[in-house]
Amino acid sequence: MGDDGLGAATDLMRERGVDERAIGAFTRFYGLLETEATGYIHEDDIEPLGTVRSLAELEAGESELHEALATSAVLKLNGGLGTSMGISGPKTALPVRDGLTFLDIIARQVLALRREHDVELPVVFMDSFRTQEETLEILARYPDLEVEGLPLSFLQSAEPKLRADDLTPVSWPDDPELEWCPPGHGDVYIALQSSGLLDTLRDRGIRYLFLSNGDNLGATFDPRIPAWMARDEVPYVAEVCERTRNDRKGGHLARRRDDGRIVLRDSAQVAPGEEAHFADNERHEFFHVNNLWVDLDLLTDELAQRAGVLELPIIVNRKTVDPTRKDSTPVIQIESSMGTAVEVFEGSQALFVPRDRFRPVKTTNELLLVRSDLYELDEASRVVSLIDHDEPFIDLSDEFRFIQDFDAHFPHGVPSIREAHSLTVDGDVTFGRDVTCVGDVTVRAESPRVIADGARLEGDA
Repeated sequence: MGDDGLGAATDLMRERGVDERAIGAFTRFYGLLETEATGYIHEDDIEPLGTVRSLAELEAGESELHEALATSAVLKLNGGLGTSMGISGPKTALPVRDGLTFLDIIARQVLALRREHDVELPVVFMDSFRTQEETLEILARYPDLEVEGLPLSFLQSAEPKLRADDLTPVSWPDDPELEWCPPGHGDVYIALQSSGLLDTLRDRGIRYLFLSNGDNLGATFDPRIPAWMARDEVPYVAEVCERTRNDRKGGHLARRRDDGRIVLRDSAQVAPGEEAHFADNERHEFFHVNNLWVDLDLLTDELAQRAGVLELPIIVNRKTVDPTRKDSTPVIQIESSMGTAVEVFEGSQALFVPRDRFRPVKTTNELLLVRSDLYELDEASRVVSLIDHDEPFIDLSDEFRFIQDFDAHFPHGVPSIREAHSLTVDGDVTFGRDVTCVGDVTVRAESPRVIADGARLEGDA
């Protein structure tokens, strides 16, 4: 533990060629971990966000919108494997709608924006060492997507997973690559700088960067936001939505009492015993959708003042070295969230956006929603809602947790849920073709069960 563990970890990082700025961030986090820092944000230290500006209120003329498009770029976080859903490759390679993967839909969205506005609008993907190769194979279907002089993909850093008992780098001879992990998407700011991409974008006249998760199909580029940033000199914008019962585990923004700055509290930063406060949708009514807008000139200034490290809050992620084996060595992954940079920039703003800007797939519950008849893709490949009410609450049991099992239980596609208020499935249930759910539906099975083709389910079905 201590210097031995840190020294061994940083030696491994240098052998792998990790940038010194990333090693500096890891060293800082390691020191916090040794002092038993938890990263918790206590309820007594924050207050609700309060009134925020709405996207619907933003107005801009055609010249402002065109200038915003001409001086902006899109960055998609694409380092996740989706292991919680049983996916071994990049989650964004999963077919999600109409046979198209997340990557297909993102590429089509960007190309449609370019055609509509006659602008270059670069898009880049921040990949991990586990996702880059397959991502580029899929994106090769769109030869016009890459902008000359800019990469389609750049790599985020890598760091050793640490044994939970002594904080030394874990050894796992069965698969040595599992000894390493990406350091969370808070690494994006260091990776932008160390890759040279930050300077390259600014040299091309790019001032504003839109960052979002690759698995959020609602996160499309809206030029009204960078136009507002330019007009009002806003350095950083965090999009928020109204929380629903589907979002109680999602991170939320709040104001820190001692200085009034906006902070992000994710579920991993909730102190034990304060879960009820975190999930209180009336007290914390907005949740953070991880769609961010950053002024690259000001980001460059902040990085220069902080020796390339923004000193984001630590997130201590406890897992096993092989996430598919709960009996493998317990480890700690030191992570940070890119959204916590909201507290770094003086004058950061939250922006209330409609629900259609948040269409994530973190679990098979959300996959069912996106694949259902609630939505369709329009001519610009945007995910469009076909309902005028809240989407239903979905709760699938462990039999549906992994994508292979999910697809096996819905061999003809997911049921119609346009008339449903909730759908709970508990047990080994296989759904037939053209099943319809109405109202609050609960389906249970103590042994394998098949729902007949054309069935209409209501109540306890």
